[in-house]
Amino acid sequence: MTRDMRGLLVIGDVVTDVVALHSEPVATGTDTEADITLRPGGSGANTAAWAAHLGGDARLLARVGADTAAWHLNALSGVKTHVTVDPDRPTAVVIAMVDDAGERSFLTNRGAARRLGPGDWTDALLDGVGCLHLSGYLMWTPEGLELARIAMRAAKGVTVSVDPASTRFLHEFGAERFLAETREADVIIPNRDEALVLTGAADPERAAELLGDIYGTAVVKLGPAGALLAQDGRIVARAGAATAGPADRVVDSTGAGDAFAAGFLTARLAGSTRSECLEAGCRAGRRAVGLIGGRPPAVKNATELYPIDTN
Repeated sequence: MTRDMRGLLVIGDVVTDVVALHSEPVATGTDTEADITLRPGGSGANTAAWAAHLGGDARLLARVGADTAAWHLNALSGVKTHVTVDPDRPTAVVIAMVDDAGERSFLTNRGAARRLGPGDWTDALLDGVGCLHLSGYLMWTPEGLELARIAMRAAKGVTVSVDPASTRFLHEFGAERFLAETREADVIIPNRDEALVLTGAADPERAAELLGDIYGTAVVKLGPAGALLAQDGRIVARAGAATAGPADRVVDSTGAGDAFAAGFLTARLAGSTRSECLEAGCRAGRRAVGLIGGRPPAVKNATELYPIDTN
């Protein structure tokens, strides 16, 4: 297999997102006015879509239901999809309730994503891949956890990155167990809260140092405050939040972390410096919060967020 290329293989979920934007608190037992839209989503699919949008060689291993398979596959235009269509279960569905500040709460049905497992894997998926990226949601099921183990063992000579994805999952799965299961990864990309849960640290700086010591590289997303990167137990790079234009505003934070991961990893595969990778992640995250849903605009291989050297 050729493994010296810049492919990014994401293993994760494809989700139908029902996004409800509401300006008032959700009222119990009665109606709350909201703007409701339907969007393709899923942490893994979002990361792959953003990576392709940024000009990267993005691949996705996932499962969808036959009910919406055609719509989802069309929405992943630009991504090399290795997606199994499940005839028995619907595509995963998430109802995202988003308030005026862009913060969201989720109601989730995992659907066909629950069946993603070892039977979907072949080592040939790593051909041309420089980075294997695992969404933490993959580890919610025994099948997905076993798939993650197999993929990490197979990825010799390939950078492995992992996004914890959910503080609730980390609490239920167990922080120590998560660290043990993903110890073979080279890069971890948690948000601030996830980093604190994983380490028990009092602040994100110390959490980044501890995670950097475990994985080698830890990138902690700080939302509006930017991001920081620790390597081998020491913070070596920081980036402030991407500068917003006069018309920019936070509309929906769904998928912002996925966009950040795509920006960071695609820049890393392109040979950018650590600081440039952080900045690329912040730019992609900033772009994402100005959009409804977790995906980039439907433009193939756009490179406006940073240039990719294709030589």
